[in-house]
Amino acid sequence: MLFENSQTIIFIPSWCENMYSLDVNFLKDRATHQKNPDRKRVLTLPTGNLTPMYVGVALGVCLPVLVAGSWWLLQAKITELDGTIAQLDQENKRLDTEIGNINKIKAETNAVKGETQALVTVFDQIRPWSAMLQDLRDRIPASVQIESVKQIAPIAPAQGEPPKNLAGGLEITGVARSYNDVNDFLLTLQQSQFLKSSESKIITATLVDVPIPPNAVRSTTAIAIKPPQIVKYTIQSSMSDVPASELIRELEQKGTVGLVTRIRSMQQTGVISK
Repeated sequence: MLFENSQTIIFIPSWCENMYSLDVNFLKDRATHQKNPDRKRVLTLPTGNLTPMYVGVALGVCLPVLVAGSWWLLQAKITELDGTIAQLDQENKRLDTEIGNINKIKAETNAVKGETQALVTVFDQIRPWSAMLQDLRDRIPASVQIESVKQIAPIAPAQGEPPKNLAGGLEITGVARSYNDVNDFLLTLQQSQFLKSSESKIITATLVDVPIPPNAVRSTTAIAIKPPQIVKYTIQSSMSDVPASELIRELEQKGTVGLVTRIRSMQQTGVISK
């Protein structure tokens, strides 16, 4: 192979031709590559089913949007709940104030009810003396006389116990023609609605001479006449603890109109139950 230059001619052996050709080819390829140094690489897109790629892109775009929207909604809900909690706190304070006022009114009402009930209880235990005496006159036998009637004070209860009978009792003294007459009088008293039958009893019953009146004419004869004897008795009984409101019929029969009118007025207002 001959290689010509401007001045000399160089003879290259044939056995070196192939190596030289290789070198020249390599240089030619290199030179060809260097002729296009600015050639851009072409991006080839994948072909085939692109649905997974679209789904991935959609998820990549939508997920941040969903997260941001959810965060915004959550913040708005928190703000709304904070406002609701503040309103509920104010309402709770207002209700606590009203509950305190209601409890105070209830306490005052209960105190007034207690005082009223105590007065009603005392009032309901009233036994008019006019009705009591009229009941005794209606029940006393003809052979029995009453000399005195007095009220016995109620027995004081033990400490911490309620009183058993606020009205107390009665003590009746008088004379009767016989013991049987005294027993008959006791039996009629035990039927009275104003007295306790179980606590009505004869305390004393003794024979005594009939007292002679001071202005009686004395006999001048020598014969002494022994005066007849009578029974002097003492009967005690406790007043009934039945409320006066349950004895309206008996009170009306004994002529106690004023008390009956007051009791019925209290029943109409609800202070005393009918």
